Amino acid sequence: MQKVAGKAMRGRAYHSGYSIVELLVALAIVSIVLASGVPVFQKIIQAQRLATASNALFMAVNLARSEAIHRGRRVDLVPLDGMQWQRGWLVFIDENNNQRPDSHETVLHTHAVKVADLQITPRFSDSKVQYVAYSGTGRSHSNAGRQVAQSGHWLLELGPYKRKVVINFLGRPRICDPLKDKISC
Repeated sequence: MQKVAGKAMRGRAYHSGYSIVELLVALAIVSIVLASGVPVFQKIIQAQRLATASNALFMAVNLARSEAIHRGRRVDLVPLDGMQWQRGWLVFIDENNNQRPDSHETVLHTHAVKVADLQITPRFSDSKVQYVAYSGTGRSHSNAGRQVAQSGHWLLELGPYKRKVVINFLGRPRICDPLKDKISC
């Protein structure tokens, strides 16, 4: 008589492992758990993508403002394609005040947005041309003059989530969540 792992084998072969039925049941349980977790995971991804995009825009506003102060001259933040913010933006020294980076002007930063379904809606005091300009004092201003502030916000939306990047009358930016803070956002 043979002994295998403390058990006597009498006329039967001892098999270790799982049967096909056990494997199929385990696979079915794993697929049910994964299928129930995917929608939640997709919402987490959307929230993180929106946070990343709003933080990148906030950083670009701060960069434009700090570079204007550092250089003592006008620095603009404009959409990458000149029209739509959801494709991206760029920060540059606008020497001729036309809100477009010409070949002789210095581009300080570019950011391309590659998030599908991201909507960015700007609302500013001077909305004829999409831009935010900072003077050497660090104040935002419009093309009407350095004494006329360019204030407003961008509303970023992705799925059920929203964020605002707000620029106040002095040109200082901040980020807020309009769904959580309805009064001051």
